[in-house]
Amino acid sequence: MTGNTGNTGNTGNTGNTGNIGNAGGGGGWFFPDRIDLPFAFDAGGTDHLTTLPNYPDMLWDPQWLSWLVLQQFAKTDWMTITLTGGDSQIPADPKPELDNLLKAAIDERADALGEIVAQADEFLSFFVALLGINPATYPKTRRLLHIGELVGKFAVMYFKYDKKRSRPSQLCPALMPPILVPGHASWPSGHATQSWLVAKCVELALPSANGIADTLSHDLEKLAVRIARNREIAGLHYPSDSAAGRELAGKVLDYLNTCSLFSDAVDEAKLEWA
Repeated sequence: MTGNTGNTGNTGNTGNTGNIGNAGGGGGWFFPDRIDLPFAFDAGGTDHLTTLPNYPDMLWDPQWLSWLVLQQFAKTDWMTITLTGGDSQIPADPKPELDNLLKAAIDERADALGEIVAQADEFLSFFVALLGINPATYPKTRRLLHIGELVGKFAVMYFKYDKKRSRPSQLCPALMPPILVPGHASWPSGHATQSWLVAKCVELALPSANGIADTLSHDLEKLAVRIARNREIAGLHYPSDSAAGRELAGKVLDYLNTCSLFSDAVDEAKLEWA
């Protein structure tokens, strides 16, 4: 049994969680202070105060502003969405899809493992890298990233609980996913829903000049496909889960477009690309 200790090397993968800061602009900074002479005392404490009347809008992190859009979205009738198009139907016989996943595990998993692990807990950093932005730039565009990720997660759980589709590895344990299987149902794929919604939200802000919109839209959608496919290769989702997630993202976007705060967010993000 001692041979299993080699798995402890996986703990190094926790470093990937640091990428979250790339998307949200946050971070895990730590600033030590002296015990014998705290800086607050050295600086004079309350003898030196600002007259700032309220929390400035410019200091709001895009991640938290996205929750305001979610609040508006939740008040729409988005729960009337139906997923009926093409491959997004749940097949009555799972065996053909499971055969596909077993083949992917054999042929593709070793090569895709790095991306599978890196995208397990967050994937916005991949979109940040593709767009060529960083935590200090394009805060309005980063808000669109968070809106897509947050609203997508919110919406997909409704449909997951409604259908309660078994995970591939529940039916075929031999798939043995290389990462923890999420504690919710399989259909639709959350990663597919979120990544497609992120891509579509950002596309709304891109300018048509110099072919930027065409090129980045193409790349954003290819990234969404790749993220969803990685979940299939990992044995976490069926291809039909990914197809349903893509369809759901498009229909969720229709409801988002009725939200004034989302429209404002898109207009503000456009200015960053002008």
